Amino acid sequence: MMVRETTLHVKNVKANSEPGLIIKWLLITIALGFLGIFILVPLIAVFTEGLNKGIQLYFASLTEPDALSAIKLTLITAVITIPANTIFGVIAAWVIAKFDFRGKNILITLIDIPFAVSPVIAGLVFVLLFGSQGVLGPFLEANNIKIIFGVPGIILATIFVTFPFVVRELLPIMQEQGTEEEQAAITLGANGWQMFFRVTLPNIKWGLMYGVILCNARAMGEFGAVSVVSGHIRGLTNTIPLHVEILYNEYNFTAAFAVASLLALLALLTLILKSFVEWKTNKH
Repeated sequence: MMVRETTLHVKNVKANSEPGLIIKWLLITIALGFLGIFILVPLIAVFTEGLNKGIQLYFASLTEPDALSAIKLTLITAVITIPANTIFGVIAAWVIAKFDFRGKNILITLIDIPFAVSPVIAGLVFVLLFGSQGVLGPFLEANNIKIIFGVPGIILATIFVTFPFVVRELLPIMQEQGTEEEQAAITLGANGWQMFFRVTLPNIKWGLMYGVILCNARAMGEFGAVSVVSGHIRGLTNTIPLHVEILYNEYNFTAAFAVASLLALLALLTLILKSFVEWKTNKH
């Protein structure tokens, strides 16, 4: 009797789980279809259009002087932006996670501003500050300092739109860890630098790498704020995204997609590194 009741119960459970199983696979199919239409298809189209006239024209589009200048400027911007935001992110996360002080919530809100404000608005703010008709414009012109429509403006705009990434990745990690290990290190005679490099940094290294990867991806792909402050001077103030826009507007589609494929490769590399760091973080 008990065996029969158990068998009937199992059959009922299976029968009840079939609709749930159908819904699960239906949702998975919809999600995969969405990813295929909006991510995989455009990604394949970029490489297809970039290579449709041959590999020689593809590499010629990447090695012509304006493209090399855009690549160089993008790399310079990233090389300056990433260390600056890394240092700021570590300091800000440390202060917020380890100390209580007045204005703490205000500081957190200020850090989130680039997430809430359109990058175009951020670029306009820099123009109002450093442009020829801006607040500091007359002073900068009098001292022959050029920020807007120059490399400094591009770097400042990129730093602004990317600085929350590192601190936002480190903050929950540091808050979860607390201060016990640092206090123990100080009790044992460690100074501030020893405590940071031997206790704090090993605990946050994977979160730090994750934030740096996201910061680098956004820095190289930023368009809105950089477009406003750059002036679109070909060969001088165009980054890779701006160079792609100019080529596309000139109906030079092959060159535009060839240069855009660099950003697509960067996106793929970022996803691979991101997945690896997430795996190491969860494992840690």
